[in-house]
Amino acid sequence: MKFKAFTRVVICLLLITHPEIATSQTQSFLQVTVNSNQDRAIAPDDILTLREAIAIMNGTLPLDQLSPREKALVKNHTQPQIAFNLPPGRTTITLQQLLPPLTTPGLVVDGTTQPGYDSAKSLTTAISIPQPIVSITPAPGVEVFRGLTVVANQVTIRGLSLYGFTSQHRATETTPPADIFITSSDSNLPSDRVLIENNWLGITPNADIPSTTSAFGVSVFNATNTVIRRNRISHHDGSGIITGNQATGTQVTENMILGNGIRGMPDAIRLDGIINQSAVSANLICANDGSGVFLFKPEGSVKILDNQIKFNGRRLRRAAIFVMGSNHQIQNNQISAQNGPGVVVSAFPPGGSFHHGAAMGNLIQNNRFSNLQGLSIDLNTRAHLGVEDFQRGDGKNPRRDTENRRWDTANAAINAPEFLAPEFLLINHQVHLDGIADPGTEIEIYRVGLDGALAEVLTTLKADDSGRFGATLRNLQPGSRVSAIATDAKYGTSEPANHAVIVTKIGEKLTPPPPPTVDIPSCG
Repeated sequence: MKFKAFTRVVICLLLITHPEIATSQTQSFLQVTVNSNQDRAIAPDDILTLREAIAIMNGTLPLDQLSPREKALVKNHTQPQIAFNLPPGRTTITLQQLLPPLTTPGLVVDGTTQPGYDSAKSLTTAISIPQPIVSITPAPGVEVFRGLTVVANQVTIRGLSLYGFTSQHRATETTPPADIFITSSDSNLPSDRVLIENNWLGITPNADIPSTTSAFGVSVFNATNTVIRRNRISHHDGSGIITGNQATGTQVTENMILGNGIRGMPDAIRLDGIINQSAVSANLICANDGSGVFLFKPEGSVKILDNQIKFNGRRLRRAAIFVMGSNHQIQNNQISAQNGPGVVVSAFPPGGSFHHGAAMGNLIQNNRFSNLQGLSIDLNTRAHLGVEDFQRGDGKNPRRDTENRRWDTANAAINAPEFLAPEFLLINHQVHLDGIADPGTEIEIYRVGLDGALAEVLTTLKADDSGRFGATLRNLQPGSRVSAIATDAKYGTSEPANHAVIVTKIGEKLTPPPPPTVDIPSCG
């Protein structure tokens, strides 16, 4: 008992001498509820607008300047939150001018608080993303170049529709437009851990394309560890997601990124600047006007994993995935119906990365390709740095004939495997393949589709110290074609091997299969 009494005394003394401890234990934040879709000058009245809610959260609108009705819409809460209770039928907030930036750390702008929001209601099937009710857009005839601007840590934007944010091209460029722009007030201290989830960007809550389309969806300009998760990002003039300057640790996952790039930068996702430790994973990237993912002069490496990338390159013929730099991982993606090659790795800059070393170490493994206009994997060479090469690749490379080629070709000119024969015999329902590759490389043998693309990994093995490899395969039919790629952990993955054909006797004349039927993919 004496010990417990002594402990209580110590705690009381701590609270007296260090009041911040007591504050941290009982701290509450503000929840501000927006009850009007109007956007007008800040004034004490019967409504609380989004502009006023942001000003309250930013500390620029003191509570004593609110009317009694407005004060009733401000409550204590477990975290700083802007909630919504808009009148039925008036859930579109039409902005007259740019909103103030969000400067409160930990703030949640939460469209899911609007009465009637149903987290189980979705108009999409490929990835279920709830249909928003609250939307934010410029007023008719008003130019507002940005929807929400984030300049604080741990801000969350959830459950909203934002569209129509753009600016006219002028001789003096405006600040970059976007539905959501993430930056910081101090260029040396990027915003950290911003979360963008369950929003519809670029389209209305009814999935209509607005008469004025947004310039970009999410722009990560100066931020770290941003998470862009489970959003529907569609019909922007430029890219659905774009990075610049500082974007370390950006995670883009489980989004539907559809039909972007209709007037400007055509790529669904364009990664620029410092992007180290970033990842693009489990997204549906469909019907965009350029590449699905385009990396332009990045610093650092990115993982591109488990995505469905289909029916892109609608306006411009480009690779489904185009990368510059080193040590990217491109694995387990399904890439189809591309108006261009599958994966292109640039040799730029000549001789190496943007500071030093070779453009190499890019791992391209276990992907499935179909219906391409080019190679499944295309490694550019130093001699091909034209505009078309940056978009489409430069076609099949010759075998490396000198070590100098290491410095003029992407992935250090790793050789494509070569089969020892153009045909292999099917005997007792099995076939044995033999080939050569760079010694010690990992070999993935693929079934080749009717369109010539790498359709499916059949087996993985390793070339020995002399470069020889062999594999016995079952369940292949006469006329089946196979190819292979080689991967070196240091240099990266090769282009595909020339195809070999499975036959029942050497020189067999096989009836060529009919050309594949090309279906226009559904984007879900």
